[in-house]
Amino acid sequence: MTSSATTLPRPAEPNESFDSTDLIRVTGGTPLTGEVTVRGAKNLVPKAMVAALLGSGPSLLRNVPQISDVRIVTGLLEAHGVQVRAGEQPGDLVLDPSSVDRADHAEIAAHAGESRIPILLCGPLLHRIGHAFIPDLGGCRIGDRPIDFHLDALRAFGAVVDKRPEGLHIEAPHRLRGTKITLPYPSVGSTEQVLLTAVLAEGVTELRNAATEPEIQDLIAVLQKMGAIISTLDNRVIHITGVDRLEGYRHLALPDRLEAASWACAALATGGDILVRGALQGPMMTFLNVFRRVGGAFEVEDEPGQTGIRFWHPGGPLSALALETDVHPGFQTDWQQPMVVALTQAQGLSIVHETVYEKRLGFTKALTDMGAQIQLYRECLGGTPCRFGQRNFMHSAVISGPTKLHATDLEIPDLRAGFSYLIAALAAQGTSSVHGISLINRGYEDFGRKLADLGAQVEFPA
Repeated sequence: MTSSATTLPRPAEPNESFDSTDLIRVTGGTPLTGEVTVRGAKNLVPKAMVAALLGSGPSLLRNVPQISDVRIVTGLLEAHGVQVRAGEQPGDLVLDPSSVDRADHAEIAAHAGESRIPILLCGPLLHRIGHAFIPDLGGCRIGDRPIDFHLDALRAFGAVVDKRPEGLHIEAPHRLRGTKITLPYPSVGSTEQVLLTAVLAEGVTELRNAATEPEIQDLIAVLQKMGAIISTLDNRVIHITGVDRLEGYRHLALPDRLEAASWACAALATGGDILVRGALQGPMMTFLNVFRRVGGAFEVEDEPGQTGIRFWHPGGPLSALALETDVHPGFQTDWQQPMVVALTQAQGLSIVHETVYEKRLGFTKALTDMGAQIQLYRECLGGTPCRFGQRNFMHSAVISGPTKLHATDLEIPDLRAGFSYLIAALAAQGTSSVHGISLINRGYEDFGRKLADLGAQVEFPA
């Protein structure tokens, strides 16, 4: 472990600038052991914060992690007149939208940065002030994630979209109306867009081919607490009956299953033993099945007030397997990258077919530089329906293992790849320099402190 003189980065509070170095040095070869705690899901909390815009009174969101996505949304909401402050308990956030107003375009662009969250403010802002502005959107560079789904949905509700050089100006000259929408793909973001827009639209909205991830269900729970009428039917169909008014909410955000899986893969790749406090079995059942198939062991704690899952490497060789990503309830694409690192330590040939983001396997080049044997293919090496199988993308991988990894310099391309690079560095021999760790702060609360607490040898140069 590093000396006490080493300063670990601390995530920013909602109203302060993010203070963190962008480099971490990791000395690998030490199994990670101990416990960490995961708080509210990165893929739910910012959306629940946006939902507070729809209420006529304050909302209280609990279990909020200190991650940069929360800071970004806080800035965007405050730019529109929402008062955001910490609550009485750690992790509590109070959001008061009683003074919502238009925001300066430059201020919106400055807060948005490379986040894709601003597009989700459209529906609530159209209901509240009749106007929304969306600057050029960023986000992780893992493939084509167009906003056409979002814009088509808003137009279907009656919004008018005007594309200008500085961004998109969206108006609602009249009250938005319920509509029928069928998504060409069960996109999480597009489903969230429809939900956040339909709840105050006039009439009934029918959404087909909707995403059904646990974070979507939790957002529906938030909206129902506010007074929305939402029915989830079979075959990815959601009915939303618009209401005239929504109240504030009080909600405990579900824990982050994606972060929990990342720590599980870290335990597997390093031969460690990690108890992930807050992790829940239900949302992770598909991951847990794969974790067990590859040779990992886990134990669920579900006593009152003591929820969590312990993940560990039981010894002996890990098993290669064939794996395909898919929308929920399939194996989540965000689980794929950390699992690929663990598979470099499995005995035999593993096959991974990425069906959701066409560029998500690009991160494996760095792993091959570290000694992993990974070959990418354009063909679909699996039977799960694929979004881009005929578009010439390298989206299947064959991993031959186990291989010894050695330290190198790493440049983080996106959030999940970033944490996966940390796992690889922890499993490797020698000291790696990992650059661009600010991307990891988007979804992993205080990850530096957690690594140190697990016995990792990490250093954040001044």
